[in-house]
Amino acid sequence: MEFRTLGKTGFKVSEVSLGTWQLGGKWGTPFDPKDARDTLEEAYDRGVNFFDTADGYQDGQSEKVVGEFIKNHPDVHYTTKIGRKEVPLDIKHFDPAHLDRYVDESLKNMGTDSLDMVLLHCPPMMNYYMPETFFEMDKLKKAGKIQNYGVSVERVEEGIKALSYDISTVEIIFNMFRLRPADLFFDLAKKNNVGILARVPLASGLLTGKYTANTKFAPEDHRTTNRHGEQFDKGETFSGVDYLTGVKAADELKHRLGTDNLAGMALRFILMYDAVSAVIPGASNPTQIERNTTAAELPAFTDEKMEIVRDVYDKYIKNPVEYLW
Repeated sequence: MEFRTLGKTGFKVSEVSLGTWQLGGKWGTPFDPKDARDTLEEAYDRGVNFFDTADGYQDGQSEKVVGEFIKNHPDVHYTTKIGRKEVPLDIKHFDPAHLDRYVDESLKNMGTDSLDMVLLHCPPMMNYYMPETFFEMDKLKKAGKIQNYGVSVERVEEGIKALSYDISTVEIIFNMFRLRPADLFFDLAKKNNVGILARVPLASGLLTGKYTANTKFAPEDHRTTNRHGEQFDKGETFSGVDYLTGVKAADELKHRLGTDNLAGMALRFILMYDAVSAVIPGASNPTQIERNTTAAELPAFTDEKMEIVRDVYDKYIKNPVEYLW
């Protein structure tokens, strides 16, 4: 495992880390704390030293199990996200009173006096023009309740605006089906010494190359319930790509890249960008950890393969995805 610096935090984090949205159970299934603990241990054994959670994941259970894990492994780092566990999402969830409460609840869940890093969890665009939101995070940092803070964003423009504040990290959707961040945002983040966490790296599984037109998902899975943004931004489900279009694009990528391991190559593609501090694929059980972590060992992409990704993106994905996010 190779390690990269996470922006102003100075943390040396595994370039393949772990997102915990589906920790301890697939989307829409009950949380299994044993599976969650086993998954974290497997990731750690394979060199992962950074974990991304949120107060709303599994109704706080993800924070609790990550917090327990950290007590036994003090050499690891983590971020948790706040502001999205109450629905519908509203700008008021990022006012000073809400932020103070959310941070206190996360501190309690994780069993610590100070949080490594807190990300505002996809605030509405208007919040980026409400400086009191970010100034409150500065106060929490000065008080020692948090060590660093940043934002998880839906759109490139939100990431750019967030650079106006004293953030350490931006978590953004970036993958073979979402290339615009590399074109518009990465250089700006590097100039500001802001780390980048690449989320939704496999486009909700489309970039495993294993899905077909007939694949069915669980009734409560967001891949069933949020295809048109019924619950939250549709860009978080299949990266906003029309499902059947995504299946075709993934099949073409497999063929043209000459691989049966599209998931691994999709993660390795993201690591081609030195602005990315870590990619954070999820895993619902320990068996998926090997697939994720071994991606870092794959050969670097050639210029020809990078061009194939761009060509498939332009052919299938760019319109309308690039213009929406």
